Amino acid sequence: MTAAVKTTPQLASHLVNRVLAIKPLAKLAKHQARNMMIKRAEQIGVPWRQRVQELRAHDWESELAAVENPHLRYPDYYLRSFHAYESGNLSWEAALEVEVAAYAVHAKIWSDAGAQGDAWLRQSYHDLVKQQLPIQPQAILDLGCSVGMSSLALQAVYPEANLTGVDLSPYFLAVAQYRARQHHAQIDWKHAAAEATGLPDAYFDLVSAFLLFHELPQTAANNILREARRLLRPGGYLTIMEMNPQAEAYAKMPPYIFTLLKSTEPYLDEYFSLDLEKALVEAGFETPTITPNTHRHRTVVAKAK
Repeated sequence: MTAAVKTTPQLASHLVNRVLAIKPLAKLAKHQARNMMIKRAEQIGVPWRQRVQELRAHDWESELAAVENPHLRYPDYYLRSFHAYESGNLSWEAALEVEVAAYAVHAKIWSDAGAQGDAWLRQSYHDLVKQQLPIQPQAILDLGCSVGMSSLALQAVYPEANLTGVDLSPYFLAVAQYRARQHHAQIDWKHAAAEATGLPDAYFDLVSAFLLFHELPQTAANNILREARRLLRPGGYLTIMEMNPQAEAYAKMPPYIFTLLKSTEPYLDEYFSLDLEKALVEAGFETPTITPNTHRHRTVVAKAK
C-alpha cells in the first residue's frame, strides 16, 4: 500500500516552530521531554537511572578507540542538538541512554505493551519485510545502526547473514560493540556517514534503516538513498521503518506533546514533507510498497532497479 505524502507542514507545526525559536522556551521543552521519558521508563519497570549508572562503570574509552575513525569529518546537519542532548549524538550521555529511551518512547505504541513496545515495534517491521522480500539476504547493512539494537534484531531474523552496522556517532558504535559482544554476535561496525560509507559497490543484498530518516534534512536523506542504491546488488532491497507522516496519531497529537516532540527532533518538518516514494524512484529504485506497521509507523520496501 502506498500512501500520498503531505508537502507542507501543518499550521500547528509552524506555531510550534515559533515557540521553539525562543531559546529559553526551547531549552525548557527539551528538559520537559527528557523528564517525561525518564518518568515513563520507570513507570513501566525500566530503571533508567540505575541502568545508565551501571553502564558508566564500563571502560568506554577502550571501546571508543576500537571503533572511532579520528579522521571522519562530521556533516553540519549532525552537529545539532538531538533528543534533548545539547551535543546531540556525540556524547556518552546520549549513547548510554539510547536503549532505555527506546523502551520509554515505544511503550505507548500499544496500550498493553509497556517495556515490550520496542521489541514489538521491531518485530512488526521485520514481519512485513520477511513477507515482502523474495530473497534470503546474505549480506546486510544496517544504516544508522545507533547502539546496535536494530543490528541485533536483524541478526536474530537472518542468523546466517553477514551483518555490517554504520553510524556517525562513535559513542553509539562503542556501545553497539559492547552489546554485540554480550550477545556473542559477529557484526562489523563502521564509523562513517550513511551518505558516504566508503563500503564497496553492489556488495549488499539488503540495506535496512530503522528510524533514521526523521533525523535528517532532505538533502542528506536523498544522498543516503543514492548511497543505498550504490551499495545494493541489482535486485537487492532497501527497507525503511519510520514515523508515518500520514498517521492520524500525529494530526491529533496534543499541542504540548507535539511541542516536546519537535524540541528533540530538529528535522521533523523536513521529514514530514519529504516525498519518499518519489525520492526512492529518483535514486534508482522501483516504486516502493509503503505499509503501516503501527498506527504511527510505516514500513517501506524498495527494490533496486
